[in-house]
This record gives sequence, structure tokens and C-alpha cells, in this order.
Amino acid sequence: MIVTGYVLTAIVALGIIYIGLNYLFAPRKIAVGFGFNEIPENADTFFNVKGGRDIGAGLVPLALLVYGDAHALGWAMLAAALWPVFDMLIILRHRGKKAVAFGVHGSTAVVMLVAALLLLLG
Repeated sequence: MIVTGYVLTAIVALGIIYIGLNYLFAPRKIAVGFGFNEIPENADTFFNVKGGRDIGAGLVPLALLVYGDAHALGWAMLAAALWPVFDMLIILRHRGKKAVAFGVHGSTAVVMLVAALLLLLG
């Protein structure tokens, strides 16, 4: 169970780091896939901030994974699962694309919760 939790954590962490790098280097291209129906003009600065946040969000679980404390990593993943939940809720609140809200952000939150449970109960 713990190994599966570690693998799921690594996939999510590397995925969010990849997304963060895209927000830094190709912000408009990646922003289209976030789930909003329109992208405001001059939003690149905000997208760069989001990119930095996403990279940091991916590095925290990787650092805990390297440290090797499954229990601490499980609690961190449980808390961090709120990030994609809030992303999903923001998209829904602003009448964005429901498929992206649930399919990308909602499913990411579920994977993070599963990883957290595997790490905490393993």
C-alpha cells in the first residue's frame, strides 16, 4: 500500500511541477486548459505566479517522499488535496468548463486523497 501511495504521490508531484513550468514558460498555452471559458488580457504575470506556486506545491511532497516518512507524507497529501478542490470550485463558481473542473481538478484531488489514505493506513 505504501509503495502505491509513493508512486501516486510522485506522479501528482511531477505533474504539477510540469504544469508549473508551463505556466512560467508558456503561460497562455497552458492557461487555456485550466478550465475557464476565457483568458483575460495581460494575465501572464498572474500565470507566472501560479507557475511558481505549482512548482513549490510539487516539490513539497517530493521532499517528504525523499525523506521517507510515509505518515508525514500522507498528512501533507491530505492537506494538499485541497488545492485541486479549490481550483475545481473556482472554475465551477465562474461558470467554467465542468468537464475540466471535475475531470482534471476533481480527479487530481481524488488521486491525492487515495495516496494520502494509502500512506496513512499502510
